[in-house]
Amino acid sequence: MEQDAHVSKPGNLYPYQERDLNILFEKLKHAPAGRRILYQLPTGGGKTRIFSEIAQWYITHHHQKVIVLTHRIELCSQTATTLKTMQIRNKIINSTVRRIRDKSAHDCYVAMVETLRNRLKQGLFDPSSIGLVIIDEAHHNAFQKLLSKFPNAVVIGVTATPLSSNAELPMNKSYHELVIGESISSLIRQRYLAKPASWRYDVELNSLKTGNQGDFTISTSDELYSSKAMLELLLHAYETHSKNKKTLIFNNGIFTSRNVCKLFQDAGYPARHLDNRQSAAEREEILKWFKKTKGAVLSSVSILTTGFDEPSVQTIILNRATTSLTLYHQMIGRGSRSLPKKKNFTIIDLGNNIDRFGEWDAPVDWQLVFDQPELYTERVQNQSAGEGHVISSDIRSKFPNTLQFSFDIQAAHQQAVADGLKPMVVIRDAIRQQALMCIENSETIPQALELADELDQEIQWRVKQYGKCLGKVTKNYTDWLVSDYKSRLKTLIQKIMQRDLIKKSKRRAA
Repeated sequence: MEQDAHVSKPGNLYPYQERDLNILFEKLKHAPAGRRILYQLPTGGGKTRIFSEIAQWYITHHHQKVIVLTHRIELCSQTATTLKTMQIRNKIINSTVRRIRDKSAHDCYVAMVETLRNRLKQGLFDPSSIGLVIIDEAHHNAFQKLLSKFPNAVVIGVTATPLSSNAELPMNKSYHELVIGESISSLIRQRYLAKPASWRYDVELNSLKTGNQGDFTISTSDELYSSKAMLELLLHAYETHSKNKKTLIFNNGIFTSRNVCKLFQDAGYPARHLDNRQSAAEREEILKWFKKTKGAVLSSVSILTTGFDEPSVQTIILNRATTSLTLYHQMIGRGSRSLPKKKNFTIIDLGNNIDRFGEWDAPVDWQLVFDQPELYTERVQNQSAGEGHVISSDIRSKFPNTLQFSFDIQAAHQQAVADGLKPMVVIRDAIRQQALMCIENSETIPQALELADELDQEIQWRVKQYGKCLGKVTKNYTDWLVSDYKSRLKTLIQKIMQRDLIKKSKRRAA
């Protein structure tokens, strides 16, 4: 639920909320049965308060019942509470409710999508009695399948990001129009949201693979983000930019989250882990601990992206990469709540997410996203693909002490040309970078030389990129260049390690 911490009493609406409500009320006055309107407002803008006002207005003016659909049980109870404070008679339709006996006692229903689907199948709920359907977090694909069950109702979907979770079911196929609310930057200027300070680290994501849903898989994310190098980077970033601040860390897998929790506990910080496999009682206890503990660090997986409101959060750490614009906004939004003593918050990005989507408070053409979602999705996918060619997780795991795997051959070549240097300096620098990779992950020369053999595909890819920079070159030349590269790599590894051994020997002798 997107509650606005500033709004505590019914009627206390902010100017931008009143403006948007007037627009929506006007559309509802003239909306025929079956009209579907999508309303966009950033996380923290008070979406639940606004759609509660809409429900109240519709019941008063149209004398018909309203149903609010959510996708999580926590959101059901929170929504019902908000409606009750506005004196709207409502009933939650959950797994314990089999039949609604006194229909006149309720003007509004609140239901989870799966529960309602089951009640409709069983014939225990009459959709024809509903005049208005309100859908919270409308970007979720599950809702769209239910819309046809309410042919006589007007539908209002509410979301921070009007982009469907399923590219094959775009939102412009389910909704007739989009109403755009206040922008994040405007809410920050008006001090309704806290101002972000972003710190981003360039992380090598070549080992990540995408799954059927288009986002990075948990298994490859766990392997990368549980590596020694990434854990060290996480702790360094926290201690540099957020030490002793209340911090929420988002991970892509439970394995990683538990490792992160242990990392912080071992370093002496108050830290807990939270995921959706824990019991409701345990989750509630952890969230109470997080709320009252100064400088608490909470490492989580998925569960806190919606339905969680803790304004005291000072730092959000994205310890994961995602291709989901919605998830990106939801994660950062957990730290954006403004308080009298909290005007700013920190974002630490360890997944190149800001490069992929832009700054969280940067302008977004939501109408374009709604009208042409395929173009936006294609751009994000191209951006993710452009982060580098794929390095297998098996190879990546053999270099646990290395943060930066890649070497941008094309950028290095452009720089060399600009500096008036010979193109071969690019190959020289690429060889040195990989030599140091092998050395920092080995204790002996033979071990380092074995690691060099593991880089065969990466070397061939680098030489191929170098050939593109030069223009038309024969395969004979690139084959020779690969052979020469490998030879020079092993020679350099031996030279550096032998030199270091001599230095150590001299120090011991002294």
